This record gives sequence, C-alpha cells and structure tokens, in this order.
Amino acid sequence: MKFKKLLISAVCVATIFSCQNDDDNTTKTPINTEVNFQYKTTINIGGEGASEISAYDAITKKLFTVNVESNQISVNNISNLDATVLEEPIDLSAFGAPNSVAIYDGKLAVAVEADPKQNPGKILVYNTSDNTLLNQYTVGALPDMVTFSKDGKLIISANEGEPNDDYTVDPEGSISVIDLSDDSVTTLDFTSFNSQESSLEAQGFRVFGPEATLAQDVEPEYITVSEDSNTAWVSLQENNGIAKVNLITKTIEAIYPLGYKDYNITGNEIDASDEDGVTALKNWPVLGMYQPDAITSANIGGIEYIFSANEGDSRDYDGFSEEERVDDLTLDETVYPFVNDFQNEINLGRLKTTLTLGDADNDGDVDQIYSFGARSFSVWSGNGNLLYDSGNSIAKETLAETPSRFNDGDKRSDDKGAEPEAVEILNIGNERYILFVGLERNDQVMVYDVTNPTAPKYMAILSHTGDEAPEGLFVIPAIDSPNGKDLLVVSYEDSGTVSFYENIQ
Repeated sequence: MKFKKLLISAVCVATIFSCQNDDDNTTKTPINTEVNFQYKTTINIGGEGASEISAYDAITKKLFTVNVESNQISVNNISNLDATVLEEPIDLSAFGAPNSVAIYDGKLAVAVEADPKQNPGKILVYNTSDNTLLNQYTVGALPDMVTFSKDGKLIISANEGEPNDDYTVDPEGSISVIDLSDDSVTTLDFTSFNSQESSLEAQGFRVFGPEATLAQDVEPEYITVSEDSNTAWVSLQENNGIAKVNLITKTIEAIYPLGYKDYNITGNEIDASDEDGVTALKNWPVLGMYQPDAITSANIGGIEYIFSANEGDSRDYDGFSEEERVDDLTLDETVYPFVNDFQNEINLGRLKTTLTLGDADNDGDVDQIYSFGARSFSVWSGNGNLLYDSGNSIAKETLAETPSRFNDGDKRSDDKGAEPEAVEILNIGNERYILFVGLERNDQVMVYDVTNPTAPKYMAILSHTGDEAPEGLFVIPAIDSPNGKDLLVVSYEDSGTVSFYENIQ
C-alpha cells in the first residue's frame, strides 16, 4: 500500500463537464451534466508521508491530517478555502506513530501504533476546538484505521497485527470496539474461526503466513459502518476477505472469502507487462485476488451496499516473501503450453504473482497463476456476495483519456496496475450517489455514478499537477462545508498535499 514510486508529470483533468485528453488536447463530450466537480485548492502539509489520511470537523471548520513525516496531526483551519490557516499541530511523539484519524461532533480519534508495532496500540481522543487530550484507549497491535459509528456512540479500529520483518513475532489481527457511554474497550479476535480455515480457503480466503493460525494471519485493514450503526464490515486485504461485525453484540459474525477474478474473460482484459513497449489490454489465463484496501458502504433504496477498492497487497518480508514473477515459475505445460511463450517478458513473464497458490495437484509446478489485486472497484452485498465488478473500466478509461498516465506510465502494468486504493461515496439528497476511486499509482481519482449500484456509470477522471499518490478520500456534504458546496478532499501521500474539489453544479 505504501511504496515510493517514480514520479511522472501530472495533468489536471478536474471537471466532469469537460475531461481533457493530455495527449491530444481534445475535449471530450461530458457524460453527465448534473454533477460537476472542479479543482478548488491545495494545502501543502509537508514532504513524503506528510499527508496520509485526513478528517474534517464541521464545528471548528478544521482539517486534521495524519503527518507521519513529523509524527503529528497537522491542523489547518479551512473556514476560508481561499486562505487556509495552518494551526498548532498535535504532537504524538509521546505515544507512537499515527496511522488514521476520524471525527464526530467535536471529537478527534487518532489511531497510533506502538514501537515496536507488534505491541498493543492506542486510540487517542482529542477535543477539536483546543486539541486537548480527552481520553486514550489501548487496542490491538497496529491500529491502521479508525472510525466512529454513524451515531457517534462507538469508535472502531482495525488492528492489522503485522509481523516483524524476520517474521518471528506475528500478533493476532483484531478489531476493537470502544463504547463511549462507559469507555469500555472490547477487542475482538478471530480465534473462533481457526476451525473454519479449510472451508474458508476453499472459497478463496488466504491463510499463508509461516506457521500462522488464521487468527494470527488475518490483517484487518479498513472499516465501514452501516447507516443504522448496527454493523461494521472490515476488509482483510492480504487474506482476500471481508469480516462482518455485529456492533450490538460486539462479535465478529462472519468472514466472507472474496474469491478470484478471471482475466481471461471479455471485459477483464489487463496489460500484464511493463517491458512489452505497448499499452494494450489483453485476456490472459490468470486469476486476480480482489484484496480490497479501502471499503465504504451506502444504503441505497433501503439496501446496504459495500464498495471496495481492489488494490491488492503481498507479504514481502526478510523472513518470508510470497512474491515471484511468472518468468521464474515452473508452469504446468498442459495448462500453459510452452509454444505460447507465456514466460516471455512481453507476455506474462514480468507479472508479479504469489507462491502461496496455484499448485493444485502438489506436483511442484503451477497449474494456475494468481496475481495481486483486481485492478478494479467492486460492489458487494452485506453478506459478501459480488454484485458488480468494474472489470477493466479503470484501465480502459485512463488509457483512452490520459494514456501517458496509464498504469503509472506503464511502469506498474506488471504489478497491480493503477492500484485503486481509496473509495468514498457522496450522497446527494438521497437521489444521486457518486463514487470516487483513488488510484495510487496514477495520481488520479475516478468518478462513477452508482445511483444504480449494480450498473455504475463512468463519469470522469480528476487530478491536479503536483499531487502524487492519493491515500485517503472523504467528502464534505454541502450542509457541513465551509463554502456551502459539496467537497471531495484527497490526501496525497507522496507529495504531502491535500487537495479540494468542489461541486459547482
């Protein structure tokens, strides 16, 4: 998720009314004219790592941004977006490194990892008006994401529980639920699912760390909460699954394996090589693991839908690595005939794959190639059923409109493509639902109309020169906005910037 990348020149494709092609300077006919997001302004937070996740307090009109570079939460008053004011930051050096922030009704929750990060972490709660520390709670190892329930009564953290680099210490992944009515902390582990490992793996869930139990192996990544605050869903990225949490009983109800995406069917074509000298989408006999990073949810027409950014992620430690390129695999020639030259770098040779899957008959060769991520966003039911996948839409649209930016200038075609990392939804009057998808490697944000969640419509690409690697997205509805307009706020990890796009319709 967090890698330094080679930088390419940025282009501004910032409106839904006019989407300009950066190669031929033509203007494309708008697809939808009811929503019109345009670039507004940028705040420079610092250098690389200075801007990861941001949150906004409607009471004080302040923006709080995770600043890993300075081990603090940067604070900006954005009452006037044309003249934002940098305020005193929140120093976290006494507690650890920040990973995430969330806000509800004047309270700022900060997820902080310990040193070493295999030890229990903390959720710190501050008053947004004066940055005073109100409370602190001990949670599981490596709290990577924090959020409030929609009613503000609970704080939930996804505690990733990553191993150390030698893979000699591997804490259990967990989910902590903080009840603000009595300040109790309930940390949920996955030990009750250890006995289900085989059946879950048969459905596309992964448990693959060296000598790890399922409870150790799961790495909770991101949380979304239902509109009624009764349910949370948590992405388990490396494991290729989503967990469902009952927030009333404070129990993990289920794990949903997400299965695999077939790149050999029409509509799922990919560019699998960064060394073929061309940018072209083709079908290949490869399966992709969905492996969502960020997820979000929306209640549309009385039904809860989960939207996932299928970034993909691998484990690559000194003590254990699952990564291997196709040209270094031993392939089953009955499935991958030598005559087809699959291992040539202009074909599949450069594609990064996992060594933990693929040898179905245990004879030492690979019967099925599995790659990381799905290069798409997906829509799931509340019970983990796939309702829609965007197929090759992200690749197709970026290749058509901004070909020089496709897969980070084709440099990431062999890995996970554009790497859709972040997702967010803007609800406009319970009538229109706009999905934003952040592409980490392309420095872009895709825009889709998901008013019909099972038939999303592509709308536009947003980007701004100098902004690199969108890590976090959130929206400020017009009712809470400092300028009275719907805002999309994008935190860019590599450039250390936060940019604002406003709906001028």
